[in-house]
Amino acid sequence: MSRPRIVIAGLGDSGVLTAMRLARDFDVVGISAKPGLVSGQELGMRLARPDDWARDYWIAFDRFRALDRVRIAHATLTGVDLDGRKVFAENVDGSTVVEEFDALVIATGVRNGFWRTPGYRSSEEVTAQLRTDHERLAAARSVLVVGGGAAAVSSAANLALTWPGTRVELCFPGPRPLPQHHPRVWTRVARRLTRLGVVLRAGHRAVVPDGFACDRITTEPVEWSTGQPASSADAVLWAIGRVRPNTAWLPAAILDDDGFVRVTPQLKVPGHQRVYAIGDVAATDPLRSSARNRADRLLARNIRADFSGRPLRDYRAPTRRWGSVLGGQPDGLEVFAPNGTVFRFPAWSVDRVLQPWIVRRGIYRGVRPSGS
Repeated sequence: MSRPRIVIAGLGDSGVLTAMRLARDFDVVGISAKPGLVSGQELGMRLARPDDWARDYWIAFDRFRALDRVRIAHATLTGVDLDGRKVFAENVDGSTVVEEFDALVIATGVRNGFWRTPGYRSSEEVTAQLRTDHERLAAARSVLVVGGGAAAVSSAANLALTWPGTRVELCFPGPRPLPQHHPRVWTRVARRLTRLGVVLRAGHRAVVPDGFACDRITTEPVEWSTGQPASSADAVLWAIGRVRPNTAWLPAAILDDDGFVRVTPQLKVPGHQRVYAIGDVAATDPLRSSARNRADRLLARNIRADFSGRPLRDYRAPTRRWGSVLGGQPDGLEVFAPNGTVFRFPAWSVDRVLQPWIVRRGIYRGVRPSGS
C-alpha cells in the first residue's frame, strides 16, 4: 500500500525542517528554485564573511542525511490546483513539472532586498552572488545602511568589524532600531555598535524611489522624508523590511490583503483539506513568527494527526522577536530571549558544540561534509 504523498512547496529553513520531520512516515516531494538551503539568516555575516556564512547557511540538499528519503525537484513553482490536488512548476529547460499530493505544505517564504530573491538559481549562481556582494562592499570606503531591523543592525556591525577603515552609518526611522525586540536588546547592541565605530542616525526615514524594489546595493544619494539633508556613500545597503510574499503562484482566495497565506491556529489553510502553510509566508501573527520558532515540529505533528483523525494543536506565537541579532562575533554568539535576557555562547563553543552538535546533528539530523 502506497504512503500518502506530501508536497512541500519551498525548501527554505521552514520547508527543509518540515520535510525532514515527515519523510519517515510519508512520501515527501520538495520543490525548490534553489539547489540547496540558502538561508535568509545572518545577513551581516553573509556580506562580511561569506565563506563562514556559506559553511553554515548555504548547504546543498544532498548533504542533509534526513532528506535522503525526500524527492526534490529543482524547479520554479508556477501554479496549483487545490481541488484537483496538483502543484505545477517549471524546469530550467522550460518543461512542466506536475506533482499530485494528498497534503500540501506552502513554505515559499518572502523576498526581501537583494539577499532573498525568488527565481531559479544554480549552485554556481548562488556562489557567484555571495562573492559579488562581498567584493562590492569590500571596495567601498563608506557604507550607508538604511533600516531598523535585525538585518540592518547586523549588517552595520559586521561590516564595521570586518573593515574597520570603512565609515559605516546606520540610519533608522524611529528613536531606536529593533522595535520588535525587547528594549534591553537594543541597549546592549547599541554599545557594541558604538565600540565598532558605527555612526547611529535616528529619525531618518528614507524616500524610496517609485518602482525601486530595494533589491540591489546602490550608489545614488539617499533622500530623507524626515527633513535631513541627503546622504551619500560609496555603497548604500537597503534593509528597510519591505518583505513581499512569494505567493504569485497561489490563488488569491487563500491570501490576505497583503498577499500572505491565511492560516488557522493549527497552520491549516481555511476551506481546503490538508493544505497548510508555515514560515514567513504564513499569516500566523503580526510577526509571522512560525519561521523562527520551530513550528515545523508542531506542523509535522498536526499533519500526522490530520491523517489519523486526532485533534490538532494550536501554534502559539511570541509577542516579541528573539534570537541572535549580530550573529557569530570574535568573542562568541549572543542569543536574546523574548524578555531581553541574553545567553552567550563562547567563541570556542560555536564551532565545537553549537554548530556540529546542536545544529547539524540535533536540528538537521546529520549533515555530510562538503564535497562528500
